[in-house]
Amino acid sequence: MKRTVLISGGSRGIGRATALLMAQDGWNVALTYNSDSGMADKTVSDIQQLGSDAIALQGDVASETDVLRNFDETLARFSQINAVVVNAGIVGQKAPLADISAERLRKIIDINILGAFFFAREASSRLSPAEDCETAALVFVSSAAARLGSPNEYVDYAASKGAIDTLTIGLSKELAPKKIRVNAVRPGLIDTEIHASGGQPDRAERLGKTVPMERPGSANEVGRAIAWLCSEDAAYTTGALLDVAGGR
Repeated sequence: MKRTVLISGGSRGIGRATALLMAQDGWNVALTYNSDSGMADKTVSDIQQLGSDAIALQGDVASETDVLRNFDETLARFSQINAVVVNAGIVGQKAPLADISAERLRKIIDINILGAFFFAREASSRLSPAEDCETAALVFVSSAAARLGSPNEYVDYAASKGAIDTLTIGLSKELAPKKIRVNAVRPGLIDTEIHASGGQPDRAERLGKTVPMERPGSANEVGRAIAWLCSEDAAYTTGALLDVAGGR
């Protein structure tokens, strides 16, 4: 039986790259999306062309009801979940904290923190190792912003990712006896659509030259790190915060 991964926000950016890479590695993929059904359907089609099965599940990660349904739908389709990637997240427009509204703060917290907790809670009870594996895996997509702080840009986003780092460390200790490994990848300047959603579509290219490796990273480079953490090659790795940030 093929292994199955559930990826939140799997229709674009790092989530889509991870879905395609893991499909190449032989995983079946369930991916959630919020509103872009076209990209979700395209990702499913691309996965099927790689020889794996896939399903796209609409849902709002900040809705407990939707998250429960997404896990139920995944199990109904594939009968087991062997890895979960908590990828869905948002960033606001560039601004200092003094100019950030309460509405934006609540939205950042609801999606980036509460949504991650909903996914992590369900993963804690529904993940199981595949027949030929010793462990199951839960991987959070955090950010280098958690340690850099993103001053005058996105301190709310950075703080939300700091919460994810803490969750990773604590939950890895809780779930290790259940043979569930919990890790986080912390991308740096990665060339994805998230910069445009924050009002700076050229941010990765503009700041890439300031990175020690003198370029932004790609979604595939982050996706490969996530795929490794989901695999048995990382069977003794838990509680890790893996920077994929070009030395930044």
